[in-house]
Amino acid sequence: MTPVELSRTVLHAVRRAVDTGELSVAVPARAVVTRPGPGGCGDYATGIALQLARSAGQPPLRVAEVLRPHLVGADGIADVVLTGPGFLNISLDRAAQGGLVAEILRRGHRYGYADGPDGRIVQLHCPHDLRAVVVAEVAARVLRSQGALVRVTAEAFDPAWTTALGVRVDAAGPAPAELPVNVRPVPAPADPLPLGRDAGRWALLHPAAHDRPRIGEEHLVQRESNPLFRVRYAHARTRALTRNAADLGFAAEPGTVTVAGPGTATATEPGIATATATATVAEQDILTRLADHPRVLAAAAAHRAPDRLARHLVVVADAALPFLLTVLPRGGEKPSAAHRARLALAEAVGAVLAGGLSLLGIDAPDHL
Repeated sequence: MTPVELSRTVLHAVRRAVDTGELSVAVPARAVVTRPGPGGCGDYATGIALQLARSAGQPPLRVAEVLRPHLVGADGIADVVLTGPGFLNISLDRAAQGGLVAEILRRGHRYGYADGPDGRIVQLHCPHDLRAVVVAEVAARVLRSQGALVRVTAEAFDPAWTTALGVRVDAAGPAPAELPVNVRPVPAPADPLPLGRDAGRWALLHPAAHDRPRIGEEHLVQRESNPLFRVRYAHARTRALTRNAADLGFAAEPGTVTVAGPGTATATEPGIATATATATVAEQDILTRLADHPRVLAAAAAHRAPDRLARHLVVVADAALPFLLTVLPRGGEKPSAAHRARLALAEAVGAVLAGGLSLLGIDAPDHL
């Protein structure tokens, strides 16, 4: 279950509570779902009860108590715990998370994309500035992934930008008075073209629009201090795991990983015997980050902020790198259902990283 799907589930719970007369409120247009804050628990949390308390004429905690039974009975939710003044902390059914991996592998690079055009028409116009043009071009890619029809124009454009960074716009030149500049990040303090396409784009896109980017050779170093290297290295490792697994005679099979006891988990696949695997915090963190990918894409599109996607890819890579060391059998160990399920999770990580880098216009190499 993705955060977008969970948000809809929360709204359905509110609607059911209204229909049964337990709450007298207008059902909001959206429910914000985030990772639990300090004192929270589970996979996600929502403050919908605090949002509805005033209009319901009840304390937030009471509103949360009304909503909890409607959420606990929903598909994909294992438990809901109330904390603080009325936060609903939601733990997902691990079977649903196994389905998430299968969904990512099915959709590949297009995981998190809209199913089709949504009717929005967006015009992005930027000044004669390389960073602004790169941000506008990538914002357009993300917007298109969410169903919008987008046109990118610039007040002026240098052909060298296409040669060095592969950036393009739909048109260049003065725009009508009714089309003001609406993409204007802080300009880069130095020329990023010598960094090349991948590092140059990353240097301009990774910082938020209001932050001044750093343009230097730190974006080229092949070590852990470089976020771009970590993202691309994590993707390359997932591809290497697939090749190595094939050499060992097994392939990925999305499975359900559910905690079976202290330090163990059960990996279940249709028609295949149950096997045990070590349940790590890393696996659950990865699943949560992957489930968050559609929400990140939607937010990056809504705010014209590709930096949100870039930073999300770093978070996914950092969560995945320790886990990737545990995927393959060790020593004389034979491949099991657990190994196939772990390989499927690793391949899901690779799909999200490759898809995200592609939207940023950055290569995702299979070897690094």
